[in-house]
Amino acid sequence: MEQTNRQKKIAGVIQKDLVDVLQKAAQDGMKGTIISVSKVTVTTDLSIAKVYLSIFPSEKRDELVTGIQSNTSLIKHEMAKRTKNQLRRMPELSFFGDDTLDYIEEIDKSLSGKDVNPIHNPEVLPKRQKR
Repeated sequence: MEQTNRQKKIAGVIQKDLVDVLQKAAQDGMKGTIISVSKVTVTTDLSIAKVYLSIFPSEKRDELVTGIQSNTSLIKHEMAKRTKNQLRRMPELSFFGDDTLDYIEEIDKSLSGKDVNPIHNPEVLPKRQKR
C-alpha cells in the first residue's frame, strides 16, 4: 500500500531527528560504531513507526538493536521533546536491524568470484527435499 504525503513527511521528521539522537549516543559510549537510520515507515493512523537501523560493524548489530529496543522509552521521550512543534503525538517506535548491506556484500562477493562456485562444488547448495 502506498504511503500518503503525511506519512512520508512524518517518517522524514522522525528519521532526521532519530539520527541525531542515536549518533549522539554512539559518540558518548560506542567508539568505532556507526549507526544510521536507513528507513522509517509510519502506519496509516500515525501510531507506530518502524525504524530500520544499519549498524557498522555488522557483528554488533544484534547486540545494539537489543540495547536500543530496551531504551525505547528514553528515545521516544527525547524524540517527543525534539518534535513537539511538528508532531502532536509521537508514534510508538519499533526498531529493527537492517541487513541489506550484508546482502549486497554477499552478492558482490559472488559476482566477483570470491565465493565458492556451486557449479564446480555442488555440495554448497542446499539439498532438495523429496516430497
